[in-house]
Amino acid sequence: MADSEFSSSNDTTVDSQEDTSVESKHEFSEDEETLIIRMFNLVGERWALIAGRIPGRTAEEIEKYWNSRYSTSE
Repeated sequence: MADSEFSSSNDTTVDSQEDTSVESKHEFSEDEETLIIRMFNLVGERWALIAGRIPGRTAEEIEKYWNSRYSTSE
């Protein structure tokens, strides 16, 4: 019975840590933003190639960031 109490409190701690890491993943540093802009100007919408230059970022994250920040509405 004590084991179930321990595991439930441990699960809460893990959940809150995951929430924090998810939030921080969506924020881009100034250096990352600069690199994304420079790479986009060089290679265009080749998100996987750009992501390869930024450790820990996926092509999907970079594309979402770009489209939310710099997309042109016609």
